Amino acid sequence: MANFYPPGYKNDRIIVAVDFDGVIHDASQGWGDGTCYGDPLPGSIDAIKKLSETYDIIIFTAKAKPDRPLVDGKTGAILVREWFIKYGIMDCIKSITSEKPRAELYIDDNGYRFQNWNDTLKFVENEL
Repeated sequence: MANFYPPGYKNDRIIVAVDFDGVIHDASQGWGDGTCYGDPLPGSIDAIKKLSETYDIIIFTAKAKPDRPLVDGKTGAILVREWFIKYGIMDCIKSITSEKPRAELYIDDNGYRFQNWNDTLKFVENEL
């Protein structure tokens, strides 16, 4: 991991940011009404527990966007929180956000590892 810390953060634990849908939650039924329908992906619960022993885990998900409609009077962030409680790992999670958090590592099923713009443009042209 990098050795650079923003001012005031040198003594903080390293943050690992983890996407929710498609990484922890199987999202097999798509967005639907915003409810967390899916089950945990194989290994995801144990992985979060293991990572949280060393790192602060921040969950990022579009479900937590404040402009999303309420589901049974609940925000998306509350629904995601309830899902983590259901599976017994909310105590492993530092926070849930819809924004890209400051982190040393991002774990996301829709990510692309940037190396240079030539390769990136080729990837985008071939994949999108």
